Amino acid sequence: MKRRVLQLAALMAALILLFAGCSGSGSGQGSGDTETVESSDHSGAAEPETDQAAWEEAAHTPLGKYPETVEYTLGKISGANNSNLPAGDTYEDNAYTRYLKEVLNIQNEDIFELEAGGSYEEALEMSIADRSIPDVLVVNGRDNLEKLVKAGLVEDLTSVYKECTTDVIKEMYASYGEDLLGSATFDGKLYAFPNTAIDDGHMLLWLRADWIRELGLEEPQTMDEAMQIIKAFVENDIAGDGNTVGLACSTGLIAGSSETYGVDGIFTKFGSAPEKWILDDEGNVVYGSVTSETKEALRYLNQLYQDGILDSRFLLRKTDNIDELLINGYCGAAFGRWWAPNNPLSLSYSEDNSAEWKPYLFAEDVQDEPQTFESYDEWMYVVVRKGYEHPEIVGKYVSAIFDYSRYEDDHYASEVNDYFSINVDPTARPMNINVDYIDALYRCGDNLQKALDGEMSVTELSGLEKSYYNTCKSYLNGNLTTANGWAAYASRIQAVEVLDSIGTRKKPAISLGAADAEIPQNLQDLESAAFLKIIAGEEPVDYFDTFVQEWYAGGGEELTENVRDSYQQTQLVSE
Repeated sequence: MKRRVLQLAALMAALILLFAGCSGSGSGQGSGDTETVESSDHSGAAEPETDQAAWEEAAHTPLGKYPETVEYTLGKISGANNSNLPAGDTYEDNAYTRYLKEVLNIQNEDIFELEAGGSYEEALEMSIADRSIPDVLVVNGRDNLEKLVKAGLVEDLTSVYKECTTDVIKEMYASYGEDLLGSATFDGKLYAFPNTAIDDGHMLLWLRADWIRELGLEEPQTMDEAMQIIKAFVENDIAGDGNTVGLACSTGLIAGSSETYGVDGIFTKFGSAPEKWILDDEGNVVYGSVTSETKEALRYLNQLYQDGILDSRFLLRKTDNIDELLINGYCGAAFGRWWAPNNPLSLSYSEDNSAEWKPYLFAEDVQDEPQTFESYDEWMYVVVRKGYEHPEIVGKYVSAIFDYSRYEDDHYASEVNDYFSINVDPTARPMNINVDYIDALYRCGDNLQKALDGEMSVTELSGLEKSYYNTCKSYLNGNLTTANGWAAYASRIQAVEVLDSIGTRKKPAISLGAADAEIPQNLQDLESAAFLKIIAGEEPVDYFDTFVQEWYAGGGEELTENVRDSYQQTQLVSE
Protein backbone atom coordinates (compact mmCIF):
# COMPACT_ATOMS: atom_id res chain seq x y z
CA MET A 1 0.00 0.00 0.00
CA LYS A 2 1.36 3.41 -0.96
CA ARG A 3 2.78 5.50 1.90
CA ARG A 4 1.88 2.76 4.43
CA VAL A 5 5.26 1.09 4.60
CA LEU A 6 7.42 4.21 4.94
CA GLN A 7 9.44 4.58 8.07
CA LEU A 8 8.18 7.37 10.30
CA ALA A 9 11.16 9.65 9.68
CA ALA A 10 10.73 9.43 5.93
CA LEU A 11 7.01 9.92 6.30
CA MET A 12 7.46 13.08 8.31
CA ALA A 13 9.72 14.55 5.66
CA ALA A 14 7.26 13.62 2.96
CA LEU A 15 4.42 15.27 4.87
CA ILE A 16 6.08 18.66 4.65
CA LEU A 17 6.38 18.40 0.88
CA LEU A 18 2.90 17.00 0.45
CA PHE A 19 1.26 19.64 2.60
CA ALA A 20 3.09 22.37 0.75
CA GLY A 21 1.76 21.13 -2.56
CA CYS A 22 -1.61 19.76 -1.55
CA SER A 23 -3.03 21.93 1.19
CA GLY A 24 -4.93 23.96 -1.34
CA SER A 25 -6.38 20.95 -3.15
CA GLY A 26 -9.94 21.62 -4.17
CA SER A 27 -10.03 24.99 -2.45
CA GLY A 28 -8.93 27.60 -4.96
CA GLN A 29 -7.44 29.42 -1.95
CA GLY A 30 -4.03 27.76 -1.65
CA SER A 31 -0.92 29.85 -1.11
CA GLY A 32 0.77 28.62 -4.25
CA ASP A 33 -0.16 28.51 -7.90
CA THR A 34 -1.13 24.85 -7.79
CA GLU A 35 -4.19 24.23 -9.93
CA THR A 36 -6.91 22.54 -7.96
CA VAL A 37 -9.12 19.73 -9.17
CA GLU A 38 -12.10 21.97 -9.66
CA SER A 39 -10.09 25.25 -9.40
CA SER A 40 -12.61 28.00 -8.95
CA ASP A 41 -14.22 27.61 -12.34
CA HIS A 42 -17.64 26.84 -10.90
CA SER A 43 -17.90 30.36 -9.52
CA GLY A 44 -17.28 32.04 -12.89
CA ALA A 45 -20.02 33.98 -14.71
CA ALA A 46 -19.68 31.79 -17.77
CA GLU A 47 -20.85 28.73 -15.92
CA PRO A 48 -24.41 27.58 -16.82
CA GLU A 49 -27.07 28.58 -14.34
CA THR A 50 -27.97 24.93 -13.77
CA ASP A 51 -24.40 24.23 -12.64
CA GLN A 52 -24.37 27.30 -10.42
CA ALA A 53 -27.62 26.17 -8.83
CA ALA A 54 -26.21 22.67 -8.32
CA TRP A 55 -23.07 24.05 -6.64
CA GLU A 56 -25.22 26.24 -4.38
CA GLU A 57 -27.51 23.37 -3.45
CA ALA A 58 -24.56 21.10 -2.71
CA ALA A 59 -22.93 23.76 -0.54
CA HIS A 60 -25.99 24.36 1.62
CA THR A 61 -27.82 21.01 1.88
CA PRO A 62 -26.95 17.68 3.50
CA LEU A 63 -27.27 15.52 0.38
CA GLY A 64 -26.97 17.84 -2.62
CA LYS A 65 -24.56 16.28 -5.13
CA TYR A 66 -21.70 18.34 -6.54
CA PRO A 67 -21.81 18.68 -10.35
CA GLU A 68 -18.06 17.97 -10.46
CA THR A 69 -15.92 15.80 -8.21
CA VAL A 70 -14.65 17.63 -5.14
CA GLU A 71 -11.36 16.17 -3.95
CA TYR A 72 -10.06 16.76 -0.47
CA THR A 73 -6.77 15.88 1.15
CA LEU A 74 -7.14 13.83 4.31
CA GLY A 75 -5.18 12.85 7.40
CA LYS A 76 -6.79 9.79 8.97
CA ILE A 77 -6.26 7.06 11.53
CA SER A 78 -5.78 3.65 9.97
CA GLY A 79 -6.55 0.26 11.47
CA ALA A 80 -4.66 -2.97 11.95
CA ASN A 81 -4.63 -5.45 9.07
CA ASN A 82 -5.79 -2.79 6.60
CA SER A 83 -8.97 -2.46 8.71
CA ASN A 84 -10.05 -5.93 7.52
CA LEU A 85 -10.97 -4.47 4.13
CA PRO A 86 -11.81 -7.00 1.42
CA ALA A 87 -8.96 -7.89 -0.95
CA GLY A 88 -8.36 -5.10 -3.44
CA ASP A 89 -9.99 -2.36 -1.37
CA THR A 90 -7.89 0.51 -0.05
CA TYR A 91 -8.51 3.54 2.16
CA GLU A 92 -9.03 5.64 -0.96
CA ASP A 93 -11.09 3.07 -2.87
CA ASN A 94 -13.58 1.05 -0.86
CA ALA A 95 -17.32 0.76 -0.28
CA TYR A 96 -17.40 4.03 1.67
CA THR A 97 -15.42 6.10 -0.81
CA ARG A 98 -17.31 4.63 -3.79
CA TYR A 99 -20.60 5.41 -2.08
CA LEU A 100 -19.56 8.98 -1.30
CA LYS A 101 -18.44 9.45 -4.90
CA GLU A 102 -21.79 8.19 -6.17
CA VAL A 103 -24.02 10.12 -3.76
CA LEU A 104 -22.09 13.34 -3.10
CA ASN A 105 -19.32 13.28 -5.74
CA ILE A 106 -16.50 13.71 -3.22
CA GLN A 107 -13.20 11.84 -3.13
CA ASN A 108 -10.43 11.71 -0.53
CA GLU A 109 -6.70 11.83 -1.26
CA ASP A 110 -4.95 10.57 1.86
CA ILE A 111 -1.92 12.55 2.92
CA PHE A 112 -1.21 10.18 5.78
CA GLU A 113 -2.74 6.99 7.13
CA LEU A 114 -1.27 6.00 10.49
CA GLU A 115 -2.49 3.87 13.35
CA ALA A 116 -3.53 5.73 16.49
CA GLY A 117 -0.66 6.28 18.86
CA GLY A 118 2.79 7.78 18.76
CA SER A 119 3.28 8.02 15.00
CA TYR A 120 -0.10 9.63 14.43
CA GLU A 121 0.44 12.05 17.30
CA GLU A 122 3.83 13.02 15.86
CA ALA A 123 2.31 13.63 12.43
CA LEU A 124 -0.43 15.73 14.00
CA GLU A 125 1.96 17.75 16.14
CA MET A 126 4.20 18.35 13.13
CA SER A 127 1.22 19.58 11.12
CA ILE A 128 0.25 22.04 13.85
CA ALA A 129 3.84 23.25 14.29
CA ASP A 130 4.19 23.83 10.53
CA ARG A 131 0.73 25.41 10.38
CA SER A 132 0.00 23.12 7.45
CA ILE A 133 -2.80 20.57 7.76
CA PRO A 134 -4.79 18.59 5.18
CA ASP A 135 -8.18 19.85 4.01
CA VAL A 136 -9.85 17.41 6.41
CA LEU A 137 -8.14 15.98 9.48
CA VAL A 138 -9.07 13.39 12.09
CA VAL A 139 -7.98 14.73 15.48
CA ASN A 140 -7.34 12.44 18.43
CA GLY A 141 -8.06 14.23 21.72
CA ARG A 142 -9.70 17.48 22.72
CA ASP A 143 -6.34 18.98 23.66
CA ASN A 144 -5.20 18.66 20.05
CA LEU A 145 -8.48 20.13 18.86
CA GLU A 146 -8.00 23.10 21.17
CA LYS A 147 -4.47 23.64 19.82
CA LEU A 148 -5.81 23.77 16.26
CA VAL A 149 -8.56 26.20 17.21
CA LYS A 150 -6.22 28.50 19.12
CA ALA A 151 -3.76 28.43 16.21
CA GLY A 152 -6.54 29.55 13.85
CA LEU A 153 -5.99 26.53 11.60
CA VAL A 154 -9.53 25.16 11.41
CA GLU A 155 -12.89 26.34 10.09
CA ASP A 156 -15.91 27.35 12.11
CA LEU A 157 -18.44 24.61 11.29
CA THR A 158 -21.45 26.12 13.06
CA SER A 159 -23.34 26.90 9.85
CA VAL A 160 -22.20 23.60 8.31
CA TYR A 161 -23.84 21.73 11.17
CA LYS A 162 -27.01 23.79 10.84
CA GLU A 163 -27.36 23.55 7.04
CA CYS A 164 -25.61 20.34 6.00
CA THR A 165 -26.65 17.75 8.56
CA THR A 166 -29.99 16.00 8.42
CA ASP A 167 -32.56 16.09 11.19
CA VAL A 168 -31.64 12.50 12.03
CA ILE A 169 -27.98 13.42 12.55
CA LYS A 170 -29.04 16.29 14.80
CA GLU A 171 -31.25 13.89 16.78
CA MET A 172 -28.31 11.51 17.17
CA TYR A 173 -26.06 14.19 18.61
CA ALA A 174 -28.89 15.48 20.81
CA SER A 175 -29.31 12.03 22.37
CA TYR A 176 -26.02 12.60 24.23
CA GLY A 177 -27.14 15.86 25.81
CA GLU A 178 -25.20 19.09 25.40
CA ASP A 179 -21.76 17.91 26.55
CA LEU A 180 -20.68 16.09 23.40
CA LEU A 181 -21.10 18.94 20.89
CA GLY A 182 -20.05 21.26 23.68
CA SER A 183 -16.65 19.58 23.77
CA ALA A 184 -16.07 20.77 20.18
CA THR A 185 -17.41 24.27 20.82
CA PHE A 186 -15.22 27.28 21.62
CA ASP A 187 -16.61 30.77 22.24
CA GLY A 188 -20.00 29.59 21.06
CA LYS A 189 -18.71 28.25 17.74
CA LEU A 190 -18.58 24.60 16.64
CA TYR A 191 -15.14 23.76 15.23
CA ALA A 192 -15.36 19.99 14.82
CA PHE A 193 -17.69 17.05 14.43
CA PRO A 194 -17.10 14.75 17.43
CA ASN A 195 -17.25 10.99 17.54
CA THR A 196 -20.25 9.51 19.34
CA ALA A 197 -19.67 6.58 21.69
CA ILE A 198 -22.86 4.54 21.87
CA ASP A 199 -23.85 2.85 25.10
CA ASP A 200 -22.04 -0.50 24.86
CA GLY A 201 -23.80 -1.78 27.92
CA HIS A 202 -22.05 -3.54 30.77
CA MET A 203 -19.04 -5.80 30.42
CA LEU A 204 -20.14 -9.40 29.82
CA LEU A 205 -18.50 -12.62 30.94
CA TRP A 206 -18.09 -14.98 27.96
CA LEU A 207 -17.82 -18.70 28.81
CA ARG A 208 -17.50 -21.87 26.74
CA ALA A 209 -21.04 -23.22 27.14
CA ASP A 210 -20.03 -26.48 25.43
CA TRP A 211 -17.45 -27.04 28.20
CA ILE A 212 -20.10 -26.36 30.85
CA ARG A 213 -22.30 -29.09 29.35
CA GLU A 214 -19.38 -31.47 28.89
CA LEU A 215 -18.60 -31.26 32.61
CA GLY A 216 -22.28 -31.68 33.52
CA LEU A 217 -22.43 -28.32 35.27
CA GLU A 218 -25.36 -25.95 35.71
CA GLU A 219 -25.16 -22.54 34.06
CA PRO A 220 -24.07 -19.83 36.52
CA GLN A 221 -26.59 -17.53 38.18
CA THR A 222 -24.03 -15.38 40.01
CA MET A 223 -20.46 -14.21 39.46
CA ASP A 224 -19.22 -16.48 42.25
CA GLU A 225 -20.83 -19.49 40.55
CA ALA A 226 -19.25 -18.46 37.25
CA MET A 227 -15.81 -18.35 38.88
CA GLN A 228 -16.34 -21.86 40.26
CA ILE A 229 -17.18 -23.05 36.75
CA ILE A 230 -13.88 -21.60 35.48
CA LYS A 231 -12.12 -23.40 38.35
CA ALA A 232 -13.75 -26.63 37.17
CA PHE A 233 -12.46 -25.98 33.65
CA VAL A 234 -8.92 -25.79 35.01
CA GLU A 235 -9.09 -28.60 37.57
CA ASN A 236 -10.63 -30.99 35.04
CA ASP A 237 -8.18 -29.84 32.35
CA ILE A 238 -11.02 -29.57 29.87
CA ALA A 239 -8.62 -28.58 27.08
CA GLY A 240 -6.42 -31.62 27.70
CA ASP A 241 -2.69 -32.25 28.09
CA GLY A 242 -2.48 -29.82 31.01
CA ASN A 243 -3.07 -26.86 28.71
CA THR A 244 -6.25 -25.42 30.26
CA VAL A 245 -5.88 -21.90 31.62
CA GLY A 246 -8.29 -19.89 33.72
CA LEU A 247 -9.89 -16.51 33.20
CA ALA A 248 -8.07 -14.52 30.51
CA CYS A 249 -6.55 -11.32 31.85
CA SER A 250 -4.24 -8.67 30.42
CA THR A 251 -1.74 -6.83 32.59
CA GLY A 252 -3.67 -3.66 31.75
CA LEU A 253 -6.57 -5.08 33.85
CA ILE A 254 -9.04 -2.46 32.55
CA ALA A 255 -10.21 -2.90 28.97
CA GLY A 256 -12.52 0.11 28.92
CA SER A 257 -14.65 0.43 25.80
CA SER A 258 -12.19 -0.70 23.14
CA GLU A 259 -9.51 -3.08 24.42
CA THR A 260 -9.80 -6.79 25.21
CA TYR A 261 -9.01 -9.14 28.08
CA GLY A 262 -9.64 -6.76 30.94
CA VAL A 263 -11.40 -7.83 34.13
CA ASP A 264 -13.62 -4.76 34.32
CA GLY A 265 -16.59 -6.92 35.31
CA ILE A 266 -14.93 -7.85 38.61
CA PHE A 267 -14.39 -4.20 39.51
CA THR A 268 -17.99 -3.36 38.55
CA LYS A 269 -19.20 -6.15 40.84
CA PHE A 270 -17.76 -4.20 43.77
CA GLY A 271 -18.98 -0.77 42.64
CA SER A 272 -15.49 0.20 41.54
CA ALA A 273 -14.50 2.17 38.43
CA PRO A 274 -10.70 2.28 38.12
CA GLU A 275 -9.09 4.80 35.77
CA LYS A 276 -12.25 6.92 35.84
CA TRP A 277 -13.21 10.04 37.76
CA ILE A 278 -16.39 9.29 39.68
CA LEU A 279 -18.85 10.76 42.18
CA ASP A 280 -18.57 9.08 45.58
CA ASP A 281 -21.47 8.53 47.99
CA GLU A 282 -21.00 12.02 49.41
CA GLY A 283 -21.22 13.62 45.98
CA ASN A 284 -17.49 14.42 45.76
CA VAL A 285 -15.37 13.86 42.68
CA VAL A 286 -12.75 11.19 43.33
CA TYR A 287 -10.43 9.08 41.22
CA GLY A 288 -11.99 5.63 40.98
CA SER A 289 -8.74 3.71 41.42
CA VAL A 290 -8.21 4.90 45.01
CA THR A 291 -11.58 3.97 46.56
CA SER A 292 -12.33 1.29 49.13
CA GLU A 293 -14.47 -0.47 46.53
CA THR A 294 -11.40 -0.88 44.34
CA LYS A 295 -9.51 -2.39 47.27
CA GLU A 296 -12.24 -5.01 47.70
CA ALA A 297 -12.16 -5.83 44.00
CA LEU A 298 -8.40 -6.36 44.20
CA ARG A 299 -8.92 -8.63 47.23
CA TYR A 300 -11.32 -10.73 45.16
CA LEU A 301 -8.92 -10.88 42.20
CA ASN A 302 -6.10 -11.95 44.50
CA GLN A 303 -8.28 -14.80 45.75
CA LEU A 304 -9.08 -15.81 42.17
CA TYR A 305 -5.36 -15.87 41.44
CA GLN A 306 -4.61 -18.00 44.51
CA ASP A 307 -7.39 -20.43 43.57
CA GLY A 308 -6.09 -20.86 40.02
CA ILE A 309 -9.20 -19.28 38.54
CA LEU A 310 -7.40 -16.25 37.14
CA ASP A 311 -4.83 -17.27 34.51
CA SER A 312 -1.78 -18.12 36.63
CA ARG A 313 0.60 -16.73 34.00
CA PHE A 314 -1.29 -13.54 33.18
CA LEU A 315 1.65 -11.36 34.23
CA LEU A 316 3.73 -12.85 31.41
CA ARG A 317 1.19 -12.61 28.62
CA LYS A 318 0.61 -10.03 25.93
CA THR A 319 -2.55 -9.74 23.84
CA ASP A 320 -1.16 -11.91 21.04
CA ASN A 321 -0.35 -14.67 23.55
CA ILE A 322 -3.90 -14.62 24.90
CA ASP A 323 -5.25 -14.70 21.35
CA GLU A 324 -3.27 -17.89 20.83
CA LEU A 325 -4.86 -19.45 23.91
CA LEU A 326 -8.30 -18.90 22.37
CA ILE A 327 -7.23 -20.11 18.94
CA ASN A 328 -5.77 -23.31 20.39
CA GLY A 329 -8.81 -23.94 22.59
CA TYR A 330 -6.91 -23.63 25.87
CA CYS A 331 -9.01 -20.84 27.41
CA GLY A 332 -12.78 -20.84 27.91
CA ALA A 333 -13.42 -17.65 29.89
CA ALA A 334 -12.93 -13.97 29.12
CA PHE A 335 -14.66 -10.69 29.84
CA GLY A 336 -15.72 -8.66 26.83
CA ARG A 337 -18.25 -6.18 25.49
CA TRP A 338 -21.18 -7.17 23.30
CA TRP A 339 -18.84 -6.99 20.31
CA ALA A 340 -16.42 -9.60 21.71
CA PRO A 341 -17.60 -12.22 19.15
CA ASN A 342 -16.13 -9.99 16.43
CA ASN A 343 -12.89 -9.59 18.34
CA PRO A 344 -11.40 -11.71 19.83
CA LEU A 345 -13.82 -14.66 20.04
CA SER A 346 -14.08 -15.06 16.28
CA LEU A 347 -10.47 -16.27 16.43
CA SER A 348 -11.66 -19.23 18.49
CA TYR A 349 -14.69 -19.92 16.27
CA SER A 350 -12.61 -19.74 13.09
CA GLU A 351 -10.36 -22.49 14.43
CA ASP A 352 -13.15 -24.61 15.90
CA ASN A 353 -16.79 -23.82 15.12
CA SER A 354 -17.92 -26.21 17.85
CA ALA A 355 -16.61 -23.71 20.40
CA GLU A 356 -19.84 -22.29 21.83
CA TRP A 357 -19.16 -18.99 23.55
CA LYS A 358 -22.08 -17.64 25.58
CA PRO A 359 -22.44 -14.25 27.36
CA TYR A 360 -23.42 -13.87 31.00
CA LEU A 361 -24.29 -10.84 33.13
CA PHE A 362 -25.58 -10.89 36.69
CA ALA A 363 -27.98 -8.18 37.83
CA GLU A 364 -26.57 -7.93 41.35
CA ASP A 365 -23.15 -6.98 39.97
CA VAL A 366 -24.27 -3.84 38.16
CA GLN A 367 -26.50 -2.24 40.76
CA ASP A 368 -23.85 -0.10 42.45
CA GLU A 369 -22.03 1.26 39.41
CA PRO A 370 -20.84 4.78 40.27
CA GLN A 371 -21.45 7.90 38.20
CA THR A 372 -18.45 8.43 35.93
CA PHE A 373 -17.11 11.49 34.16
CA GLU A 374 -15.80 12.10 30.66
CA SER A 375 -13.01 14.58 30.00
CA TYR A 376 -12.87 14.01 26.23
CA ASP A 377 -9.07 13.71 26.52
CA GLU A 378 -9.03 10.81 24.06
CA TRP A 379 -12.08 11.72 21.98
CA MET A 380 -11.96 11.75 18.19
CA TYR A 381 -12.94 14.79 16.14
CA VAL A 382 -13.01 15.76 12.48
CA VAL A 383 -11.92 19.28 11.53
CA VAL A 384 -11.59 21.24 8.29
CA ARG A 385 -8.60 23.36 7.28
CA LYS A 386 -9.17 27.09 7.60
CA GLY A 387 -9.76 28.46 4.11
CA TYR A 388 -10.81 25.19 2.49
CA GLU A 389 -13.52 26.02 -0.03
CA HIS A 390 -15.88 23.18 0.89
CA PRO A 391 -16.03 22.83 4.69
CA GLU A 392 -19.57 21.55 4.25
CA ILE A 393 -18.31 18.15 3.05
CA VAL A 394 -17.90 17.06 6.68
CA GLY A 395 -21.60 17.60 7.42
CA LYS A 396 -22.54 16.02 4.11
CA TYR A 397 -20.27 13.05 4.73
CA VAL A 398 -21.83 12.41 8.15
CA SER A 399 -25.35 12.75 6.73
CA ALA A 400 -24.68 10.40 3.83
CA ILE A 401 -22.87 7.67 5.77
CA PHE A 402 -24.79 7.65 9.05
CA ASP A 403 -28.28 8.64 7.94
CA TYR A 404 -28.97 8.30 4.23
CA SER A 405 -27.10 5.02 3.66
CA ARG A 406 -28.75 3.45 6.69
CA TYR A 407 -32.33 4.69 6.53
CA GLU A 408 -33.14 5.91 3.04
CA ASP A 409 -30.89 4.59 0.28
CA ASP A 410 -31.54 1.01 -0.79
CA HIS A 411 -29.99 1.53 -4.22
CA TYR A 412 -26.33 2.34 -3.64
CA ALA A 413 -25.83 1.61 0.06
CA SER A 414 -25.87 -2.20 0.15
CA GLU A 415 -22.10 -2.49 -0.22
CA VAL A 416 -21.58 -0.03 2.66
CA ASN A 417 -23.95 -1.87 4.95
CA ASP A 418 -22.47 -5.25 4.03
CA TYR A 419 -19.19 -4.07 5.50
CA PHE A 420 -20.72 -4.35 8.97
CA SER A 421 -21.69 -7.98 8.53
CA ILE A 422 -18.24 -8.98 7.23
CA ASN A 423 -16.52 -7.29 10.18
CA VAL A 424 -14.73 -4.49 8.35
CA ASP A 425 -13.27 -2.18 10.99
CA PRO A 426 -14.76 1.35 11.24
CA THR A 427 -11.27 2.75 10.59
CA ALA A 428 -11.93 1.89 6.94
CA ARG A 429 -14.09 5.01 6.71
CA PRO A 430 -12.38 8.13 5.35
CA MET A 431 -13.32 10.15 8.44
CA ASN A 432 -12.98 7.77 11.38
CA ILE A 433 -15.76 9.08 13.59
CA ASN A 434 -19.01 7.22 14.15
CA VAL A 435 -22.31 9.06 14.57
CA ASP A 436 -25.29 7.24 16.04
CA TYR A 437 -27.92 7.36 18.77
CA ILE A 438 -26.65 6.70 22.27
CA ASP A 439 -29.01 3.70 22.51
CA ALA A 440 -28.27 2.49 18.96
CA LEU A 441 -27.20 -0.96 20.14
CA TYR A 442 -30.55 -1.62 21.77
CA ARG A 443 -32.57 -0.15 18.89
CA CYS A 444 -30.80 -2.41 16.43
CA GLY A 445 -31.05 -5.53 18.59
CA ASP A 446 -34.75 -5.00 19.25
CA ASN A 447 -35.56 -4.51 15.57
CA LEU A 448 -33.50 -7.52 14.50
CA GLN A 449 -35.18 -9.80 17.00
CA LYS A 450 -38.64 -8.60 15.95
CA ALA A 451 -37.81 -9.19 12.29
CA LEU A 452 -36.43 -12.67 13.00
CA ASP A 453 -39.58 -13.47 15.01
CA GLY A 454 -41.82 -12.21 12.21
CA GLU A 455 -43.16 -9.35 14.33
CA MET A 456 -41.68 -6.70 12.04
CA SER A 457 -41.39 -6.53 8.28
CA VAL A 458 -37.86 -6.67 6.92
CA THR A 459 -38.75 -3.63 4.81
CA GLU A 460 -39.01 -1.59 8.02
CA LEU A 461 -35.38 -2.24 8.93
CA SER A 462 -32.64 0.28 8.22
CA GLY A 463 -30.00 -0.61 5.67
CA LEU A 464 -27.54 -1.58 8.39
CA GLU A 465 -30.17 -3.65 10.18
CA LYS A 466 -31.11 -5.44 6.95
CA SER A 467 -27.49 -6.41 6.47
CA TYR A 468 -27.33 -7.89 9.96
CA TYR A 469 -30.73 -9.52 9.51
CA ASN A 470 -29.63 -11.29 6.35
CA THR A 471 -26.44 -12.51 8.01
CA CYS A 472 -28.18 -13.68 11.19
CA LYS A 473 -30.97 -15.37 9.22
CA SER A 474 -28.45 -17.24 7.07
CA TYR A 475 -26.52 -18.30 10.15
CA LEU A 476 -29.65 -19.58 11.92
CA ASN A 477 -30.72 -21.47 8.79
CA GLY A 478 -27.35 -23.17 8.60
CA ASN A 479 -26.47 -21.54 5.30
CA LEU A 480 -23.65 -19.42 6.73
CA THR A 481 -21.05 -21.16 8.88
CA THR A 482 -18.29 -18.56 8.83
CA ALA A 483 -16.97 -16.81 11.92
CA ASN A 484 -18.49 -13.57 10.65
CA GLY A 485 -21.93 -15.16 10.52
CA TRP A 486 -21.65 -16.50 14.04
CA ALA A 487 -20.20 -13.22 15.32
CA ALA A 488 -23.08 -11.19 13.89
CA TYR A 489 -25.64 -13.39 15.62
CA ALA A 490 -23.76 -13.74 18.92
CA SER A 491 -23.10 -10.01 19.22
CA ARG A 492 -26.23 -8.41 17.83
CA ILE A 493 -28.77 -10.94 19.15
CA GLN A 494 -27.40 -13.03 22.03
CA ALA A 495 -25.31 -10.36 23.75
CA VAL A 496 -27.93 -7.62 23.40
CA GLU A 497 -30.61 -9.98 24.70
CA VAL A 498 -28.55 -10.58 27.85
CA LEU A 499 -27.96 -6.85 28.34
CA ASP A 500 -31.65 -6.13 27.86
CA SER A 501 -32.72 -8.89 30.26
CA ILE A 502 -30.91 -7.17 33.14
CA GLY A 503 -32.90 -3.99 32.54
CA THR A 504 -30.11 -1.76 33.86
CA ARG A 505 -28.51 0.61 31.37
CA LYS A 506 -25.11 2.09 31.98
CA LYS A 507 -25.16 5.59 33.41
CA PRO A 508 -24.01 8.01 30.69
CA ALA A 509 -20.81 9.82 31.61
CA ILE A 510 -21.03 13.53 32.38
CA SER A 511 -18.51 16.20 31.46
CA LEU A 512 -15.71 17.39 33.69
CA GLY A 513 -15.72 20.68 31.85
CA ALA A 514 -12.37 22.24 31.10
CA ALA A 515 -10.48 20.22 33.74
CA ASP A 516 -7.14 18.71 32.84
CA ALA A 517 -8.06 15.33 34.29
CA GLU A 518 -5.28 13.31 32.68
CA ILE A 519 -3.43 11.10 35.13
CA PRO A 520 0.35 11.78 34.98
CA GLN A 521 2.50 8.88 33.87
CA ASN A 522 4.20 8.52 37.25
CA LEU A 523 0.82 7.99 38.92
CA GLN A 524 -0.28 5.59 36.19
CA ASP A 525 2.86 3.54 36.72
CA LEU A 526 2.39 3.59 40.49
CA GLU A 527 -1.18 2.34 40.11
CA SER A 528 -0.34 -0.41 37.64
CA ALA A 529 2.51 -1.77 39.73
CA ALA A 530 0.48 -1.73 42.94
CA PHE A 531 -2.54 -3.47 41.44
CA LEU A 532 -0.50 -6.23 39.80
CA LYS A 533 1.52 -6.86 42.95
CA ILE A 534 -1.64 -7.16 45.05
CA ILE A 535 -3.39 -9.50 42.61
CA ALA A 536 -0.33 -11.74 42.27
CA GLY A 537 0.25 -11.81 46.03
CA GLU A 538 3.60 -10.04 45.88
CA GLU A 539 2.15 -7.52 48.32
CA PRO A 540 -0.69 -8.00 50.85
CA VAL A 541 -4.07 -6.50 50.07
CA ASP A 542 -3.53 -3.81 52.71
CA TYR A 543 -0.64 -2.52 50.60
CA PHE A 544 -3.46 -0.77 48.72
CA ASP A 545 -3.62 1.80 51.56
CA THR A 546 0.08 2.57 51.06
CA PHE A 547 -0.52 2.97 47.34
CA VAL A 548 -3.34 5.46 47.97
CA GLN A 549 -1.15 7.54 50.27
CA GLU A 550 1.66 7.58 47.70
CA TRP A 551 -0.77 8.43 44.92
CA TYR A 552 -2.08 11.51 46.71
CA ALA A 553 1.39 12.57 47.84
CA GLY A 554 2.81 12.14 44.33
CA GLY A 555 0.51 14.74 42.80
CA GLY A 556 -2.88 13.08 43.10
CA GLU A 557 -4.11 15.42 45.83
CA GLU A 558 -3.50 18.58 43.80
CA LEU A 559 -4.94 16.94 40.69
CA THR A 560 -8.08 15.90 42.57
CA GLU A 561 -8.58 19.42 43.92
CA ASN A 562 -8.28 20.88 40.41
CA VAL A 563 -10.78 18.39 39.00
CA ARG A 564 -13.22 19.05 41.83
CA ASP A 565 -12.95 22.81 41.29
CA SER A 566 -13.63 22.38 37.57
CA TYR A 567 -16.67 20.20 38.26
CA GLN A 568 -18.05 22.76 40.71
CA GLN A 569 -17.62 25.50 38.13
CA THR A 570 -19.42 23.35 35.58
CA GLN A 571 -22.29 22.88 38.05
CA LEU A 572 -22.54 26.63 38.68
CA VAL A 573 -22.71 27.36 34.95
CA SER A 574 -25.40 24.73 34.41
CA GLU A 575 -27.48 26.22 37.20
